[in-house]
Amino acid sequence: MPANIIETNLTPLQRVDVEGVTVDIIENALRNAREEMDAVLFRTAMSPGIREQGDCFPMIANREGKMVVGQFGSFIPGFNSAYNGDIEEGDIILTNDPYMCNAAVSHLNDWIVLLPVFKEGRHIAWSAMFGHMSDNGGMVPGSMPIEATTIFQEGIRIPPVKLYKKGVLQEDMLEMILHNVRTPQWNRFDLNALVAACKTAARRCVELAERFGDDVFDSTMQIMLERNRMAMSEIIKMIVPEEPREFTDYLCDDGKGMGPYAITCKMWREGERVIFDFEGTDPQAQSSVNFFLNEDMFKMFFGSFTINIVDPQIIFNDGFYDLVDVRIPQGTLLKPNYPAALSGRTHALGRIFDILGALLGMGAPKELLNAAGFSDSPHLFYSGYDDKGEWFQLFQIGFGGIPGRPVGDGPDGHSLWPGFTNVPNEFIESYFPMRIEKYETITDSGGAGLHRGGNGLSVAYRFLCDGEIGIHDDRWLMYPWGVNGGEPGLRSTKLLVRADGSEEWLPSKREGIQVKAGDLLYFNTWGGGGWGDPFARDPQLVLADVNRGLVSVDGARRYGVVIVDGAVDTAATEALRATMAEARGEIAVFNRGGTIEEIKARCLEETHLPPPVAPTFRRQAS
Repeated sequence: MPANIIETNLTPLQRVDVEGVTVDIIENALRNAREEMDAVLFRTAMSPGIREQGDCFPMIANREGKMVVGQFGSFIPGFNSAYNGDIEEGDIILTNDPYMCNAAVSHLNDWIVLLPVFKEGRHIAWSAMFGHMSDNGGMVPGSMPIEATTIFQEGIRIPPVKLYKKGVLQEDMLEMILHNVRTPQWNRFDLNALVAACKTAARRCVELAERFGDDVFDSTMQIMLERNRMAMSEIIKMIVPEEPREFTDYLCDDGKGMGPYAITCKMWREGERVIFDFEGTDPQAQSSVNFFLNEDMFKMFFGSFTINIVDPQIIFNDGFYDLVDVRIPQGTLLKPNYPAALSGRTHALGRIFDILGALLGMGAPKELLNAAGFSDSPHLFYSGYDDKGEWFQLFQIGFGGIPGRPVGDGPDGHSLWPGFTNVPNEFIESYFPMRIEKYETITDSGGAGLHRGGNGLSVAYRFLCDGEIGIHDDRWLMYPWGVNGGEPGLRSTKLLVRADGSEEWLPSKREGIQVKAGDLLYFNTWGGGGWGDPFARDPQLVLADVNRGLVSVDGARRYGVVIVDGAVDTAATEALRATMAEARGEIAVFNRGGTIEEIKARCLEETHLPPPVAPTFRRQAS
């Protein structure tokens, strides 16, 4: 039974005609309100993950729960269909359990706040936001245990509950929740900040309805959704073929020594509707790398990706969802059976972006196809007791190389999520017992191409106190692939240099690593794949990259460019390019760096780590 909204004013809203200027005013006011939600959150949250990094996703939705402005797509329909109860004015809902909100969020660290917006007893909109909490209890600090086999090991599960009832905070319930986390003060402040952001948006919605009228406000939201649908209908017909396309990418491993895991998707169009079918994706993993992919969330990924390719000025919202059919087989990596673990789902989530880019670009590789690089969201955890005996706990998201694109080079050291920012080194050094000794791009890590893949980052963390670290990363085995003749990007590595000088190459997914004061971790992320023939890149651009430290003199030879005494040797470059082009032969659309078997055969030599073994799958209760 879906949620029941209680209204004291039963006068129905009427659809009315709205002048274009008024639509534009309300649309931009809602966009500003969405930005104001972020501003309020960042000024009042406490954890660095939200306050500094921006790991949060706001939205404003209409009465039906369709996102009108926002970032991550609407999770309200999933909540509405799962919540069996009444919702009244002054109520604020909290939840974090993917299995109880149809995967509206996909792991327990993301806490959702949902606020129904009322005006004079009538429900007119929703505001909502979720943010990543630094801790949610469970097996390990940071609450993202790779080795978890069920969601019960990942911390406290909060079903959809009323954090506020008719405007009154349910303090006993909140204290019970905070009693189960390692960072109760951070969680309390972050949760209060989420609530404050949602209340801010609610005020702005009421103000707009007071200024223009309830009917005009509601009708404008519908118009904004319809505009989006019209635009997406044309985009779908323009870039999605009726003939099916299929692409497979791979999650490197599961943290238990098994991998890679295949994620397969087939795409085609029937009339104005696009179908995505994930038949062929591997069964769910035994560890926590499963990604419970909500179908509406994937629609959001598709819409965001295509709008940014075709016309970023199109407002992004949920208006087009009926044009997209998403089919995900039950019991797979992307729709695991309860109670499968989910906390390490970020790696599979990142692969979805690369798969989308491949499917949409295959039909027009020169115009639309990106290389790989939207592949991952590497995490570092560091916790323990400092010299004063006080508990510290760091959660940080790292950045990698963005792929080369038809329009140019990929950015260096950028987040998977466009809105994320790096946590300033000064902040980390001020609040945690660690020192950042190096923070720089990795020379030659971006794949060579007409348009170079973005370089990854090397960050050197010096630990100043004994403690424990955890690492979540991927793209250490399977390369970020290049396209149209571009080369793959460099893979990620993690090297721990002990205070006594001994070295240890760490796997990409591991927890409980004990570190001592003076130990140094080199946290190296992947580079984006290259786009286009590297022998067609202007030698002067290659020289400029060499001068900037992005490409080495030896690395310039991947482009067939010979640099002598700080200048391009034109004759030698022409000769080298001719020789290399002849040896290369025909250019393939995708360059994965070899087959899986070939990559595994080279794995130990190239990565210092043994290759994973083929996954085995266990049947779990559905």
